[in-house]
Amino acid sequence: MVDDTADTRTVALAYVDGLEHRDWSRLTGLLAADVVYEMPQTRERISGRSAFLRFNQEYPGDWHLRARRVVADGRHAALWLDVRVGAEQQDACVWLDVGEQGLIERITDYWPEPYEPPAGREHLAQRW
Repeated sequence: MVDDTADTRTVALAYVDGLEHRDWSRLTGLLAADVVYEMPQTRERISGRSAFLRFNQEYPGDWHLRARRVVADGRHAALWLDVRVGAEQQDACVWLDVGEQGLIERITDYWPEPYEPPAGREHLAQRW
């Protein structure tokens, strides 16, 4: 039995690095031709490598990504990203599914928006 965890971790870090450096050629080599990219918060789905690359090439602003944490298990990886667009900082959580050929087949990108917690649980949660 082959454990793909180390290769998946390498692919996940290369994915973030490729996006950060706008290295579209490198990124192309990491993505399956029929990759699916989903953003649950906006209920958007982008299908196919060329559409995904174009989405990122045309994304507005001076954006930057840095991996804070990568967890890989077999052909799945989870990334906690520090995302900056201009002076604005956000955290993002990204899940990658890597296929048998070592290419990213599915990307699920969560962009959490901050909000105030509901009243009544102050005794359970600590704010920071």
